[in-house]
Amino acid sequence: MLYQRSSQLFAEAEQVIPGGVNSPVRAFKAVGGTPIFIKEAKGPYIYDEDGNKLIDYINSWGPMILGHAYEPVVNAVIERAKKGTSFGTPTALETEIAALAVSMVPNIDKIRFVNSGTEACMSAIRLARGCTKRDKIIKFAGCYHGHSDSFLIQAGSGAVTFGTPNSPGVTQGTAKDTLLATYNDLKNVADLFAANKNEIAAIIIEPVAGNMGCVPPAEGFLEGLRQLCDENGTLLIFDEVMTGFRLAKGGAQELFNIKADIVAFGKVIGGGLPVGAFAARNEIMNYLAPLGPVYQAGTLSGNPLAMAAGLEMLKALNNDTDVFKRLEEKTAYLEAGIRKQLDGANVVYTINRRGSMISVHFDATPVTDFKSAANGDNETFKKFFHGLLKEGVYIAPSAYETWFITDALTYEDLDATIAAIGRVAQTL
Repeated sequence: MLYQRSSQLFAEAEQVIPGGVNSPVRAFKAVGGTPIFIKEAKGPYIYDEDGNKLIDYINSWGPMILGHAYEPVVNAVIERAKKGTSFGTPTALETEIAALAVSMVPNIDKIRFVNSGTEACMSAIRLARGCTKRDKIIKFAGCYHGHSDSFLIQAGSGAVTFGTPNSPGVTQGTAKDTLLATYNDLKNVADLFAANKNEIAAIIIEPVAGNMGCVPPAEGFLEGLRQLCDENGTLLIFDEVMTGFRLAKGGAQELFNIKADIVAFGKVIGGGLPVGAFAARNEIMNYLAPLGPVYQAGTLSGNPLAMAAGLEMLKALNNDTDVFKRLEEKTAYLEAGIRKQLDGANVVYTINRRGSMISVHFDATPVTDFKSAANGDNETFKKFFHGLLKEGVYIAPSAYETWFITDALTYEDLDATIAAIGRVAQTL
């Protein structure tokens, strides 16, 4: 494949955009080479500026659960745009999508819309601190909750130490209130509680991690977190920006039958437009202004274009009783095909999957947390990524990202992907 136009566009972008991209993972730094620039997309395919057609397993990092340019969403956005794109005032649409979301997700009474997953997680943490009147939070290494200061923290020198900033611009004062834990390690979390009695406002977690590849929770892990939170007067926050309305109609709370205190949403809930949301029971959400003292605001929150898109997406998912079964079956089919091809080429690998999230790791060790995810052979992954790109298959340009399956994929698309993986596997 030729990428002359993309290469030219990237060179032009570097002159006026830092690194040539508006989100770092797009720059291909983890895999080398020049990023491709996308011109348009439809269904399970993306088309780049050089005219190449690729089967897409990123799907805008998750929201295109029914495929690109899903017609009901596109039509809703067009019709809404004709009536104005932003008002900064309440609209009936906001109430309609809020009522639908609340009806679909267990254990929430109210929801507030924001503009991104980052904003949703940031607001959820502020709300938890306001409710509990505590400052510290626990997050897990390898879980990404956006680029808010509280979340850009790396490990300290031991299991019960404070974290330290891993980005310039994040202050030590902010970092000291974020405690870093190991995913799937309940004892580590219990040790943090023991060392910080009556100080921890919340645990925030991706119930299925998607930013160290796909890493599902070990059996009993989420249940153990719920128990630790109950014992310590701490709120449990599920970051369902990726998993919400993707793994089940009611997200991870429904899938695992675990009640979170606050849930953050994004991606799917906007049908591909910039949107986020956070939700909880009445007694927690009523702490928010204008009802309560915890302030959160945004001129574009509840933007009518995003609400129109999200409403059509949620309606489709709510009305299609088989969609999550189809997604599960297609992803399981893909996993079986990948295993057959990699086994046939004697490639060392591990595959993680939950629902329509899946990742391939080039290491024999089970991937259960960030440390084990980091054991993967990155050089092999780079060859795998670029090999698939040449074959017309687009996966995330990082070994630390999950793949997202869309229902728009046909079994012919899956077979083509599996065959491409077979050819690439012979070169690894």
